[in-house]
Amino acid sequence: MKNEQAITATEERLIVFTRYPEPGKTKTRMMPILGAEGAARLQRQLTENTLSNVKELAASRPLSTEVHFSGGTEQLMRDWLGSDWNYQLQAEGDLGQRMASAFTASFAAGMTRVVTIGIDCPGLKAPLMEQAFEALKQYDLVLGPAEDGGYYLIGLQRMIGELFVGINWGTSQVRQQTIEIAEQLDLKIAFLPVLKDIDRPEDLSGILKVES
Repeated sequence: MKNEQAITATEERLIVFTRYPEPGKTKTRMMPILGAEGAARLQRQLTENTLSNVKELAASRPLSTEVHFSGGTEQLMRDWLGSDWNYQLQAEGDLGQRMASAFTASFAAGMTRVVTIGIDCPGLKAPLMEQAFEALKQYDLVLGPAEDGGYYLIGLQRMIGELFVGINWGTSQVRQQTIEIAEQLDLKIAFLPVLKDIDRPEDLSGILKVES
């Protein structure tokens, strides 16, 4: 039984992409209305909210978790979020290159289902994360569509590097371009519900109460 549990514990990995909340260097598109400190505080809130849901999932599902960060240092991340997490500095390059690197390393480590999320989607709760992992038992790719045309979650059961190349990251075309590549590769795709990302000032309405 112990061996079976050990095997199960290493099958799935959840990767959280975030940034150290240094004022002036994070959530810069929010700075016109929140200021540098307020934007950093929003980054902090969103990250902590996301990790709270990750902990809830990990409490009921054998799971490897990693926090991939940019900005700051590993010590600053530990001082902020504690030592329960496996911290990894994000790779160099655009978002696609960084995600591809994270997926590649996870599959090289023996994972069979890997899900990557950001921290900008307060509606992403533990049950949806679990749904993503369950979908990967039958589908090649799972996407969590964001209202802005991107995605808040992507999951794979094997490395498919083509999904991270030739994408106009940061635009409303991200999800559609990803789907088109997946269809060209004849991948089976599962979709989660459409949720709202917190990327721009107008996204704050009705989602979070943020002190300015």
